[in-house]
Amino acid sequence: MHIVLAPDSFKECLSAQGVCDSLTRGIRRAVPDAIVTAAPMADGGDGTLDAFLTLGSTEERTVAVTDPLGRSIRARYAWQPTAREAFIETATACGLELLSVDERNPLRTTTFGAGQMFAQTIADGAQSVFLTIGGSATNDGGTGFARAMGYRFLDADGKDLPDGGGALQQLAKIVSPAEQPWKGCHIVIACDVDNPLLGANGAAAIFGPQKGASPEEVTQLDAGLENFADCLARDLDWDGRDTPGAGAAGGLGSGLMAFFGGRLLPGVEVMIDAIQLEEKIGDADLVITGEGRTDGQTLRGKVCAGVAKSAAAHDVPCVILSGAVDGDFSQLYSQGVTAVFSISPGPRTLTEAYAAVEDDLAAAAENVVRLIE
Repeated sequence: MHIVLAPDSFKECLSAQGVCDSLTRGIRRAVPDAIVTAAPMADGGDGTLDAFLTLGSTEERTVAVTDPLGRSIRARYAWQPTAREAFIETATACGLELLSVDERNPLRTTTFGAGQMFAQTIADGAQSVFLTIGGSATNDGGTGFARAMGYRFLDADGKDLPDGGGALQQLAKIVSPAEQPWKGCHIVIACDVDNPLLGANGAAAIFGPQKGASPEEVTQLDAGLENFADCLARDLDWDGRDTPGAGAAGGLGSGLMAFFGGRLLPGVEVMIDAIQLEEKIGDADLVITGEGRTDGQTLRGKVCAGVAKSAAAHDVPCVILSGAVDGDFSQLYSQGVTAVFSISPGPRTLTEAYAAVEDDLAAAAENVVRLIE
């Protein structure tokens, strides 16, 4: 029996590799001689860098950058020396987890540190750069990132704007740098959501509150991004405000497309290609995937939906094992999911669920494999 494990991480609880380890333990209890292929996954959000680093020929590098509030930190990225490819998880420089709850303020936070990481990979001689943009603490449209590469953002008096999304309403002109060393580099933006830049489903409205914005500040941020979009259309002849994913990471998706010609793709598709998941699934008898919570967001570019689609293409059953499940899964079933199960054996607090996650995953995997066997 050949089983492919392709889970996401369980957020704030267990890495994707840790999930694979626990699932493997349960499978071995049911079928000791099973062939288990572990393929830790990610979708462009937290944990994508660690998933890339599981690729055998990839090395980890670090660089000095600034965090979302301008403090000095060191951030990690992955480097593939043969192909000269870099993998950047922008959240390692501008992520929400770098800030305490009291520090969250998308009016001020900046993507500048992520731009510094990008600058380092270009200096390294990168021919391809994969940027994952989930989990940001920012709402600046990627202006901080672009500033790190030489762009200037001026107000009506010709003065440079301060950092953060709160200043974008005063943006009057975008000045492109004379030298653009990223030209010729293949830039892919891996995104885990498909939200547009503006409006009720846009960057500020959907993600602003979790980044610390009040209702009044959400309105201010959305107005700033609207002005930003108008300036992009006028100064760079680029208008992608309605492009799916343009609103990801507080508009960083939009900025990376406009400033650097990046190609935005669903993060799960980038990951599937990078780890050659299709080849691994080809001769499998079962695929097991999973995530911390399976709900209505799962179909919007998340790992489990992407893995199920690949499994369905090879007529291989696919089971989702998740910490929590909620909603109607009929659409998931139509996309190739065979079954969805919660790993929890009963009601638990979140703290209790976190403590038991490894054993619960093993038990759930054992039960699924015993049923199929």
